[in-house]
Amino acid sequence: MKSMSFCFVVVVFLALAEISRCELRLGFYADSCPEAESVVQFTVAQAVATNPGIAAGLLRLHFHDCFVRGCDGSVLIDSTGNNKAEKDAIPNFGLRGFEVIDNAKARLEDRCPGTVSCADILTYAARDAVSQVGGPRWDVLGGRRDGTVSRADQVGANLPSPLFNVDQLTKSFVRKGMTQEEMITLSGAHTIGIAHCLSFVNRLYNFSTTSVQDPDLDPNMARLLKSLCPKGSDFLDPKSKSIALDPLSPNLFDNGYYTSLSLRRSILTSDQILFADLDTRDSVEDKQANEAVWRFKFVNAMVKMSTIGVLSGNQGRIRTNCRVVS
Repeated sequence: MKSMSFCFVVVVFLALAEISRCELRLGFYADSCPEAESVVQFTVAQAVATNPGIAAGLLRLHFHDCFVRGCDGSVLIDSTGNNKAEKDAIPNFGLRGFEVIDNAKARLEDRCPGTVSCADILTYAARDAVSQVGGPRWDVLGGRRDGTVSRADQVGANLPSPLFNVDQLTKSFVRKGMTQEEMITLSGAHTIGIAHCLSFVNRLYNFSTTSVQDPDLDPNMARLLKSLCPKGSDFLDPKSKSIALDPLSPNLFDNGYYTSLSLRRSILTSDQILFADLDTRDSVEDKQANEAVWRFKFVNAMVKMSTIGVLSGNQGRIRTNCRVVS
């Protein structure tokens, strides 16, 4: 497995200054495919207009790609008879947005065959998805190349679990070169999106040896979640119920997520623990009180995350079909 080294990037007053060894740069396709970013933006805008929830799907897809083997588009590869791919691992249950990437890729292959990587399309799409639901928009470096390996058995050890405590979450991010503060900042992405029963049922039944139900979960929210996910249900059923991660504003990219934490109405253990743990509560309260600062930090963290373990130059390849190692 290749190194999870970073192409370090700094953001100063919203201007990007590249200080990396990698061959990522702004306007990477300016000559080879000038419409690359606009095509992705148009495709994402169409998808979000039809289904606002797909914005969260694309953002999650990008995160899950970058944390397993780096931002190389490997999460997009389909399983075969000989290989179970990342997308079919249990921690990737409920991933969505693949068809949006497919559509953008098809349009770009028509215009610029074999030029724009799936990894870059996914990175652009995540940025565009956030801006389509009221979030910030930022410049994205291009030049990622596509990976050729996608293995389900590498997912669990790399993705932070919704059951993690603060120490486990922090270590999971540090292993990728990111800080605890960046972890708390990026967790704010849960201001949009949904969670399936599988992700939070641990808080409802047999939570611990001393408590059947998570004491940090608001009782009214617990009753709602139990009604959606009755004990004994098949929580791996793709048709299982889901609920908005931020019930206050589920399709608006704002800092309502942090308010939900303070009200003990957050859905996931790994979210609520950020408020319950005194080591991280101050950071949560800062982001709840100052949305502009959180947005600025979010942009910085997203730019940094998008350079985890990238392939560039002569590494990897440009896949013509994002679902296939071609």
